[in-house]
Amino acid sequence: MSAERRLERKNKQIFILYSLIDIVFILFSFYCPVIRNLNISYLRQYALIYYLWGVIIILFFVVHKLYRTEREMTIPMEAFLVCKAVFFSSLLTGAIVFFSKTIILPKIMFVINSMLLCVTLAGWRIVKRWAVRYLIARGYNNFNVLIVGAGKMGIGLAREIDQRPYLGLRVVGFLDDYKQKEDVVNGYKVLGGISDFKKVAQQNFVDEVLVTIPGHREKIAQLINQGKILNVSVKIIPDQFGLSVGLLTGSKIGYIPTLEYITKRIHGTELLGKRATDVLLSGIGLILLSPLFIILVILVKIGSKGPAFYISNRYGKKARIFNFYKFRTMVANAEEILPTLKADNDADGPLFKMKNDPRITTIGRFMRKYSLDELPQFWNVLKGDMSMVGPRPLPLDQVQNSDLKQLERLGIKPGITGLWQIRGRSDVSFKRLIRWDSWYIKNWSLGLDLKILLETVPTVLKTKGAY
Repeated sequence: MSAERRLERKNKQIFILYSLIDIVFILFSFYCPVIRNLNISYLRQYALIYYLWGVIIILFFVVHKLYRTEREMTIPMEAFLVCKAVFFSSLLTGAIVFFSKTIILPKIMFVINSMLLCVTLAGWRIVKRWAVRYLIARGYNNFNVLIVGAGKMGIGLAREIDQRPYLGLRVVGFLDDYKQKEDVVNGYKVLGGISDFKKVAQQNFVDEVLVTIPGHREKIAQLINQGKILNVSVKIIPDQFGLSVGLLTGSKIGYIPTLEYITKRIHGTELLGKRATDVLLSGIGLILLSPLFIILVILVKIGSKGPAFYISNRYGKKARIFNFYKFRTMVANAEEILPTLKADNDADGPLFKMKNDPRITTIGRFMRKYSLDELPQFWNVLKGDMSMVGPRPLPLDQVQNSDLKQLERLGIKPGITGLWQIRGRSDVSFKRLIRWDSWYIKNWSLGLDLKILLETVPTVLKTKGAY
């Protein structure tokens, strides 16, 4: 049996298994509320509605590719897709019931059913993905990966793979025509040039090739042809990090395939959803964290003379200046001392950061370590100056109006957290910060915001890159 047939058979088996598990949890989610709240005689009356609803849910799951275990998909994203599918299937079922005017399902039952569906169908998938990641991280069904190109893009790719063991990818080394064989790049050896591909792929049992030299068409064509012969998957990495794969649309001019880079525009309803999320989360945060606010205010006042809050001007959306709130972490005359410390700057570009800044107070160092000084920004979010997720809000003197990349960052509201927070915090270079902010703007979605928010908490608790 060929590898393609085996893969197809395996996918069918996974589809059947996942479908059966879903059916069990769908029946559970429908049956339990009915038994508890209604007489059992009503079951036959509602059977048709529940049958229709269950079929629609499974169809939505098929559309959202939830009957696969794609390693690249994050746990929050899979849970989000499940809830999204349940939500829209519920709307469709409700509309059918409403317009048919035959059987009326109590609203409370409908809500309970929907909530149970989200919890059960997302819950078992989370457990499943934890189990799969556990096995993959320990070597189960891993793939040997060969990276073509040991430049910045290739090194960055290897680093991303190293940070994600649950992907099950093991880098065997690099191929590069501009480096010497046996050179070590980012901990991996250069195994030869591109002409050595066939021999290297066979010797290292390579399953997948990642090409980071998209400008070399002839070499890529050669790799693809040899990959077909060796039954090795060949993937091409886009040339520029700032251009998102999600912004590419495919079409044809006759029989010639084309790729079009398009600019993503955020729809008004999406902005409304983002604002509603901001208001909800910031309001909850201010209420739940109010006791901690009082404690931190007292500690700041005890630790050094001066106000408890640090207020500075920052650029908001479309360069609108707003008051930016933080707990004070430095001595009161920190701005006066700053010129004497410029020579010891640990950051690049217009940013100023010092790992051992003498202006930081004892309690201030603790708050910075766990980003507690950022908590007053919940008020900025509630007011509408900021968002929960967005570009990093920089001081006015650190924004250069001549830099178009920086101006692009001012197209949306700055955020309490963002890619810069989960990818390194203060250790992020200024150039990379601008690039990540640009990528975020071009790829924004509520799902991406949710992913960043969920990753922020463990990142902050690790305290890496905080000073």
